[in-house]
Amino acid sequence: MGKLLRQAVEKRRKELICKLYPHFVIRSEDKELFELSLTELENEYKKLKSELHPHSQLESIHWRHKSYF
Repeated sequence: MGKLLRQAVEKRRKELICKLYPHFVIRSEDKELFELSLTELENEYKKLKSELHPHSQLESIHWRHKSYF
């Protein structure tokens, strides 16, 4: 069970780093994103999500042009 938990934590960390990277401003004791713990990344993500406009790039709907004809 420990191995699965570590894999899940690392997967979530990678997801958050990818989402935060374009918007990241050093806030946590001058650490880089990859140095932050999962909890710190989750907190940074929540802060960023609350600061951004609802239709910004983070977690917004992205329409793709698709021709049906």
